[in-house]
Amino acid sequence: MAITAGIDLGTGAVKTALFRIEGDNIEWLAKRVDRIRNRDPLQLARRAFEELIEKEGMAESDFDYIATTGDGENIKFSTGHFFSMTTHARGAVFLNPEARSVLDIGALNGKAIKVDERGKVLSYRMTSQCASGSGQFLENIARYLGIAQEEIGPLSKQADDPEVVSSICAVLAETDVINMVSRGISAPNILKGIHLSMAGRLAKLLKVIKAGEGVTLMTGGLALDEGLVAALNESLVKQKLKLNAMGHDDSIYAGAIGAAIWGAFRHEKLQQQGGLAKAS
Repeated sequence: MAITAGIDLGTGAVKTALFRIEGDNIEWLAKRVDRIRNRDPLQLARRAFEELIEKEGMAESDFDYIATTGDGENIKFSTGHFFSMTTHARGAVFLNPEARSVLDIGALNGKAIKVDERGKVLSYRMTSQCASGSGQFLENIARYLGIAQEEIGPLSKQADDPEVVSSICAVLAETDVINMVSRGISAPNILKGIHLSMAGRLAKLLKVIKAGEGVTLMTGGLALDEGLVAALNESLVKQKLKLNAMGHDDSIYAGAIGAAIWGAFRHEKLQQQGGLAKAS
């Protein structure tokens, strides 16, 4: 048995998940998400972990492996670090065992990942960081329109004549949106147009990795944007891909989940090899 923690340090938030794992029996003990805002992310990761384990009546010495992912390679109290592609893949399959592809849509870019039933990465492709298909871009547009983030999805689904953003570059796309506002295009039609633009590029990524058929689980900060999920499923039909894009209530934790599970696997392997450096 192993007690593990997964800490996913992203651009906008720190996600922490605690697990007890024994063979195929995986028990999720606790979770926490902290928005970074203007705080030091490394200090926030430490405080979030300490407060979460205190709440659960645990001590740091109880943990067999503390795994980081995302930008967390400099978290000093961790045992080891895993690439976000592998952690999101494993976390996605934990959340939805039917998932055979993953779309990790974060603040700066998007990744399409093809996985097997164990969460092993088979192939992947990612967008450019300057693309208008990221969480940061959509957040900037919402701020310009005076809309709260939780309103983006519902408003997008109210669109009746979406205005598609053609620019791939985020800076030029923001200029397009400013022009749309000056022409009197409604917020729902602007948002749906942005969603369709993003969805088209994400669908192409899935096509490139030969995602095949079945469930595509969306992870990352935009996984619960219902407008983006709806637009993506429209784009999948248009591009004749037999995929069903879905979110999950805990999609934001996928990276942290995968880190904790891979941490347990690495802990077992290191034990078999005769040694493991404990987190300090």
